[in-house]
Amino acid sequence: MKIGIVGAGALGLYYGALLQRGGQEVRFLLRRDHDAIRDQGLRVTSPAGDFHLEQVQGFRDPAAMGQVDLVLVGLKTFANPHLAELIEPLLGPKTCILTLQNGLGNEELLARLFGAERVLGGIAFLCSNRGAPGVVHHLDQGRIRLGEFRGGHSLRAATLAETFRQAGLECEAVADLCKARWEKLVWNIPFNGLCALTGATTAELLAHGPSRAQVRALMDEVVAAANAQGLSAPIDAGFAERMLRVTEGMGPYRPSMMIDRQEGRPLELEAIYAIPLARAKDKGVEMVRVRLLHALLEVGEKTRD
Repeated sequence: MKIGIVGAGALGLYYGALLQRGGQEVRFLLRRDHDAIRDQGLRVTSPAGDFHLEQVQGFRDPAAMGQVDLVLVGLKTFANPHLAELIEPLLGPKTCILTLQNGLGNEELLARLFGAERVLGGIAFLCSNRGAPGVVHHLDQGRIRLGEFRGGHSLRAATLAETFRQAGLECEAVADLCKARWEKLVWNIPFNGLCALTGATTAELLAHGPSRAQVRALMDEVVAAANAQGLSAPIDAGFAERMLRVTEGMGPYRPSMMIDRQEGRPLELEAIYAIPLARAKDKGVEMVRVRLLHALLEVGEKTRD
């Protein structure tokens, strides 16, 4: 399979490297890592074993990448206005697009641009950070859940899940992508926002009793909003507590939004906060704590501007 990686940050580099090591033909759209990867290849450090790809197909211009079978989108959502120009040159008649971006609204945008029949969405439970140019550090997790934007099971989604499994990743095809997206938000909304706002790691938040209580209260709000969306089945009552236990096992993790704020980059507030808040309100659910967290994060963005 020919795979084009659009958004070669920590997520795109890690998954693309595994797919290439697993035998797929992977083409990376690169910016800051281009020269380092051209000269030295791509290095991955991981608890599962470090490895180095000596030869990597890296491109600065999507027009030079050629048509692919699968476009894997790993861009931060604040770059979504550039999706059309970045993806269009990679599309052939049967090319499908899998977005592993955070939050809500990404599949809808891709469907408007390229047709709903091309679009799948995925949720990546991945702890990874970029290192020096040409290096990505995998810290923990990596599981992917993916499904059709239009819903239901499909041979295409099952085949893609198998491709990821053959590359060494735990991957599951799901029929209800909307539910999977909201389940990821149960983690993303409290931890990304609170860590960005406070500068504390996930471990530090959970070790502080009052902060842990606020994390859980935020999770409960997101679960309530999710279960008003007409999911195939509700998110169960124990889901938030399971997420807390998983997070405890990750150690002192810095979520992507925390790193973005520390390094002066924009935050993914629209996809992770504004759209979920709007969809909750449309169903008569007001997420009070989430709205406050969004407002405080937004103030920081306006100050940065």
